[in-house]
Amino acid sequence: MSGRLAHIPICVLALPLLVSLTGCVKTAFGPNIGILGYPIPVSPYFQKKAEDNLWEHERYDRVPILGPITSGGPAMALDRPSDDEIMRALEAARSVEGGLPFLHEIQRNNVRIVCEKTADYVDPPRVYPLIGPAQLHHAHYKCTIYFSETTRVGWPLPYTSVDEDAQEVVYIDHTHLHMVGNVDGGPGSNY
Repeated sequence: MSGRLAHIPICVLALPLLVSLTGCVKTAFGPNIGILGYPIPVSPYFQKKAEDNLWEHERYDRVPILGPITSGGPAMALDRPSDDEIMRALEAARSVEGGLPFLHEIQRNNVRIVCEKTADYVDPPRVYPLIGPAQLHHAHYKCTIYFSETTRVGWPLPYTSVDEDAQEVVYIDHTHLHMVGNVDGGPGSNY
């Protein structure tokens, strides 16, 4: 009987320790950040929007600064728009990204993209703040997207329409800077 009673104080001391290790009960150990310590659910719409904004900022919203244009060499743009950039521009132009589930859904299948360069020119040198002397290189592209589009409407009268020969035209501009002058910072450099 006394052996059984000896286990009770040990169990009473071990129970708070075990409960605090589960993570379900707030303990007094460590820093306390108040209400910010509890998870707040975020809608997938807002999460996808934030991820898309970050993706476009990292990939397409920045203007790269390249080295100087070599004398006698062609000043041609090297990169055409990627398929991802073209499809994002199409979604932004139409302002409907796939539609609303069960109400108005849009699918694009059999996508084929034709990209043509319409203009490629370099501006004369000028001084840009925080950059120094540089030339702005422009490249304009006309991107034609051929696809079959399936539109499903679920309310008030459900129906499906298929456009086998849909096409859209998106114009995309690529710009980047070329440094001018001695960019190494040696004798005779501008900066």
